[in-house]
Amino acid sequence: MLRQTSLGALGLVVGGILTVVGFAAYFADNATLNLAGFFYGIPLLLGGLALKAAELKPIPMTQATSSEVLAVREQQATETQNQIRKDVTRYRYGQEAHLSDTLERLALGSNREERPVLQGIRETLINGSYTLILQFYSPLISLDTWQNKQEKIAKFFGPGLKVEITQPQEEQIDVALIVEN
Repeated sequence: MLRQTSLGALGLVVGGILTVVGFAAYFADNATLNLAGFFYGIPLLLGGLALKAAELKPIPMTQATSSEVLAVREQQATETQNQIRKDVTRYRYGQEAHLSDTLERLALGSNREERPVLQGIRETLINGSYTLILQFYSPLISLDTWQNKQEKIAKFFGPGLKVEITQPQEEQIDVALIVEN
């Protein structure tokens, strides 16, 4: 649950409430509550604003995961697949985009504007193997470029995984990370 909670929003709400209480206590001549409101409320409010400015929202699951896939995931999923799934489905702070460092290391886009953007993920089974599919919006990088990097992508994400790259529609690339059996 905490993974799905925006710390920036939480800081804004708690800091805002404490700041308002501090101002109300100031005008009501209540020194103790006034100090607590100012000393805790304003820093929390400012911290919430800073976190909100640097916030990267979670990537949505584009398809509900069936109970069959969940059972297979518990048995087969690699540490890399679990880490990717957990990282991209939670709030992140101080990053430009999900997996941007990975895409940079794989030389998929020389700059931020050119780099593909992760838009969604889904879990499925391909030939009985657990598969995590990363769905990228990739208008500037062609399918051929992605496919030329397929071996490098497979090595990057580690042993025990094979990679299949498809283009389900124009400007969208699906990268399937499939557990090797």
